[in-house]
Formats: sequence, structure tokens, C-alpha cells
Amino acid sequence: MALTCSSRMGDVHADPFREQHRRPFSAHKQILGGSFLFESDSVALLHVVDEAYGGLPAHHLAPSAPPFRIELRLVLRNVASTGEPLPVQMQSSGGMLCGIMDACNYTILMPEQHKALVVASEDMLRRPYHLRYELIEFAVFTLASRGLGLVPLHGACVGRNGRGVLLLGASGSGKSTLALHSLLHGLEFLAEDAVFVQPESLLATGVANYLHLQADALRFVEDERAWRWISRSPVIRRRSGVAKFEADLRQGYGRLAGTALALAGAVFISNQAADDGRALLQPLPEHDIAHRLAADQPYAAGQPGWSRFEQQLRRAGVYQLHRGRHPRASVDALLQLLGE
Repeated sequence: MALTCSSRMGDVHADPFREQHRRPFSAHKQILGGSFLFESDSVALLHVVDEAYGGLPAHHLAPSAPPFRIELRLVLRNVASTGEPLPVQMQSSGGMLCGIMDACNYTILMPEQHKALVVASEDMLRRPYHLRYELIEFAVFTLASRGLGLVPLHGACVGRNGRGVLLLGASGSGKSTLALHSLLHGLEFLAEDAVFVQPESLLATGVANYLHLQADALRFVEDERAWRWISRSPVIRRRSGVAKFEADLRQGYGRLAGTALALAGAVFISNQAADDGRALLQPLPEHDIAHRLAADQPYAAGQPGWSRFEQQLRRAGVYQLHRGRHPRASVDALLQLLGE
């Protein structure tokens, strides 16, 4: 049986960006250096937005940054959906970019006009993880990266005193675990999974809302309060099937980066133990940097600004970070790179 939807606001397919009366509920958020206006007839959808972006430090990158507008519409699904939502499929045409789960759940973006429409069915409110990351965050990240000229990276970032280190590596390499221990040992937390960088200045910004950790990451957490914070967090399941704690970074444990951080360098995290425990951090050979960066960031490597970003990052420094006996040793290596 085909799934069909109906909207309390009429047909959502005919002209998704037609001008109508202003939605009765709205929220302003400063995200990734941009000003976002979220508008909706649904308080529940705006609550999801606030859970994702409320209480974050406001980063500012450019005084002339354009404002962004995201409209959220809640629709009724005639037949209830069961099981995990379908993966998002990407489509583009005529300056519009779409991320589509099904006929009732999709995002439509017009990057040149700095606006987006997110449509979600009522049953998706029971799946806030997918709604937040695959529909709403897709709109936020795409508008910000294209509207502000940022290079979007899959990685983490921590720092101190206005300077940051970009943490790179494949899924499962330990980026989140190292970011956690950096937070526990006094570094500022910028982002766990997605980092956005101005290619000329190497200023990095991100969304420091949640930290996702597998259960085995707790074995090195010696602080009892931090252990409770993580172990009592909700558990989410990735598309890959991996279960992770979703620990809210805004609960007051550790420091979130109050401003965008100027990158002092980047490190590729390795699962291999260091031959010499005193030398975990090694510079990458110059001839290997371009290949390693492009292979690790295939999407970003095709975006405007990548060439300049790569040049600037080469000057800052790109390193390999081998595993020590304890994550604290890796944190100490990051502090060396930050000049502390």
C-alpha cells in the first residue's frame, strides 16, 4: 500500500516556497556563524530544533553573513509507518536540492535564496534522532556551508585559547573518544562529527550539542561524575546498527568553545600503538598530505574552497597521531600542537 500524506496547511507539493502568512511560531538561532530563523505551525517541530540548537555558544564568522530561513511543516500520514525510516535519497534540479526519505518526510533547499523547507510526518516525532540529523541538520549544514563559503568536514575539533586542532580519521578510529578526553582534561569542545572551516582564515565552527560514544569508551573514564553523565544518557542506533550513548554536552560538564577556533593543525587518528610512547605525534610526509586529506574527505574535496583550505592546512601542519597506553597521552600530544 502506498503511503500518502496530508498537511494542515494544504498541499505541500505544488509550490513549496510560495509566500503565505507568517507561521505563528518561530525561533532564532545563531548556528555555524549564521543567523537562522525557524518558522512552523508546529510547536513540536520547533521543540526538536531547540533540543538540537538551544543553549549553544553563538559563533560569528562574517559581519555580512546572510540570514537563513527554514520552514518546518508537520503532516499527517494516512498509514502509520513501522520500522526504521528509509535512508535519505538526494535529488537536485533547477537550483533546488532535495533530501527525500519518503513522500511524507523530505527537505527541499534553495541555497542561493538561503532558505529551506523541512516536511516531517507526525510519527517522525517519535524518531527525533533521524528527524534531527537527516532532515533538519541537512538543511542547516547545507545552507551554512554554501551561504557562508565554508568547507564541510567529517571530523571533530577541540582547542584552547582561540586555537583548535582538527581531528580526522575513519569512523571508529577514535575521534569521539579523544574529543571526550580532551573535554575531560580542560580543552574546549567545538564539534564531534562535523566541522566547518573558512578556507582562507582556517577559522573552524561546529555544533557542540551531543557527543556519541560506544559503551567501551567508558573504560577509560575515571571521573565518576563524567561516567554517570555518559552512562545515563539516551542510547541511539546509527544506520550501521552501532549503538551509542548520546551525551548532551550542554549539561555543564566541560567547556564548549565560545568562539570559532583558528586551526593550529590537523591530526589523523590511528588505531596503531606508537613504537615510542613519548612520540605519539608525527608530521605526515609532505607528498602524502594531499592524498590523505582527499581520501578522508571525499565530499569536501569536491566543494568550492577546498584547494585553498588544503593549502592553508598544509602551512598549519598535518600529523599522524598514534595510540598511547591511555587517552590522556593523546590529549597531551594535542596540547603540544596547541603550544601548551
